[in-house]
Amino acid sequence: MGKMLEGKVAIITGASRGIGRAIALRFAAEGAAIAFTHVTPSPAAEATEQEIAALGVKVKRYVADAADYAATESLVADVVKEFGRVDILVNNAGITRDGLLMRMSESQWNEVITANLKSAFNFCRVCVPVMMRQRCGSIINLSSVVGVHGNAGQCNYAASKAGIIGLTKSIAAEVGSRGIRANVIAPGFINTDMTGKLSEELRAEWAKQIPLRRAGEGDDVAGAALFLASDLAAYVTGQVLQVDGGMAM
Repeated sequence: MGKMLEGKVAIITGASRGIGRAIALRFAAEGAAIAFTHVTPSPAAEATEQEIAALGVKVKRYVADAADYAATESLVADVVKEFGRVDILVNNAGITRDGLLMRMSESQWNEVITANLKSAFNFCRVCVPVMMRQRCGSIINLSSVVGVHGNAGQCNYAASKAGIIGLTKSIAAEVGSRGIRANVIAPGFINTDMTGKLSEELRAEWAKQIPLRRAGEGDDVAGAALFLASDLAAYVTGQVLQVDGGMAM
């Protein structure tokens, strides 16, 4: 059996570590060429690039702020020049600035909305015309179970992730006739640097609330992304796939 993404080109934002890195490596293993972004130069980003290259596919790493529209335009133009096309877009870049609403500063709100939601708009806006010319493409936007259900202390993050769902469904409705699909993955409690800051007690408490009784791994999300990127999901668009071990049933 051939590789599932042979000959495809994927752009993945925020892929130096965590979920983005897991998706990039899974896509590369299935034959996709990878262009990925990260916001600050880091050994982790270089290591990810080397690991992808070791899988025998073309890879290019971009130091870029996904929330900067002009930077996004030049980055995508460069990807088209270097790789020839864009088949898959994964908007994964994101941050948290947690705090209760009563204490949340305007800058905490703006930072999260800009980093999480505007970045997804930027890449969708710039990649969709490329995909329309090709008459094919798969957009995968990373939301969160928090975007579906809300979470105390995260109204900025929850709003940004709920916004991603509305954005994606609207795009799916607009571009479906051109052979472009757009879907959302809403991960639950996943082992990443972001959740790694929590105490062992709190992590154990979270795991108890999950029917599968464990935190997820980046690979769990990457498997769902591979499905949505591939022809297996040829008739799937406008959907929210919760990868959460049943936490938010």
